[in-house]
Amino acid sequence: MVWAGRALLRKYGNFIDNVRVHVKGGTGGMGYPHFGGEGGRGGDVWFVAREKINLKSIKARYPHKRFAAGSGANSSVRALKGDKGKDCEVDVPLGITVTSDDGKKIGELNKAGDRLLVARGGLGGDLVTNFLPSKGQKRIVHLDLKLIADVGLVGFPNAGKSSLLSKISHAKPQIADYAFTTIKPELGKIMYPDFKQISVADLPGLIEGAHANRGMGHKFLKHIERTKQLLFVVDVSGFQLSLKTMFRTAFETILLLTKELELYDETLQTKPALLAVNKMDLPNAQDNLHEFMKQLQKPQDFFHLLQKEMIPQSTIEFKDIIPVSTLTGEGIEELKTCIKNSLDEENEKENEDYHKKKLCILQALEV
Repeated sequence: MVWAGRALLRKYGNFIDNVRVHVKGGTGGMGYPHFGGEGGRGGDVWFVAREKINLKSIKARYPHKRFAAGSGANSSVRALKGDKGKDCEVDVPLGITVTSDDGKKIGELNKAGDRLLVARGGLGGDLVTNFLPSKGQKRIVHLDLKLIADVGLVGFPNAGKSSLLSKISHAKPQIADYAFTTIKPELGKIMYPDFKQISVADLPGLIEGAHANRGMGHKFLKHIERTKQLLFVVDVSGFQLSLKTMFRTAFETILLLTKELELYDETLQTKPALLAVNKMDLPNAQDNLHEFMKQLQKPQDFFHLLQKEMIPQSTIEFKDIIPVSTLTGEGIEELKTCIKNSLDEENEKENEDYHKKKLCILQALEV
């Protein structure tokens, strides 16, 4: 089943959050020994943050993913000081982190117009170098999106995340009865009557042991880091990955998901979170929901259901819990409203914190 899911990557993966490119600064120009002339410096390679750009368009526009600046002009009788080589400027999306191939952070580009030097041009030849120029900096760099969406859907495979995304947004993700239909994040936008838009990412389904990189776990968990808020999605009737794995109730699923986040990066648990209890159209859904809500109210009373090492140190407090059915449409509009309200509340909180910090700085300067 995993291989079936991977086969869908080329056809249905519509999102790219990481691109690896080769950058090369220009070679410096030759010096002119007879008159002590200095060659021009090689051009530099710059990344420039622009709006309406994404990594997918960069990959499509530059399939070879190579960017080189121009060489510096040689020194001559007419121009003893050679001209600098032409810089290479590459438009990249906002919210990008750039790292070297060995994982060292080079810099970030957060707002339109931000510039980052990624490959410096070589020096022109002069008296010190026996009029021989130096080559430009050459390296491989990675462009990573820091934030891919306002809201990230989190859940085990087949919880109905893809179906939910298609219901609340204009996205058309691949939906099937087997577990691994989402291999890369699928993005959708919720459109509201007041013209507000909220981006939602259907993140690939986690499995038990994801924190230890089982089933591409680290790659999947990395996507969760890049969302402002989390929307957990669970099957009200429980979940079983395969005949060889244990059946998990909705409550056990939440504990296991929380544990995976905790083991990978405990700060993920501090993100604001909502919970969508899906598949309310199934038989006995109301009874299962009643039992699930009772367990969520006093989770410690039910920890004995799991092995000790699977119990998280702290549980997630959901801002809202919304029963939904992607089949009948139950709870979908309420869920969309809760998502909007939650993001609005967090934005207000961030603005208040920003103004408080600014006020503190101004007061300190006056003293």
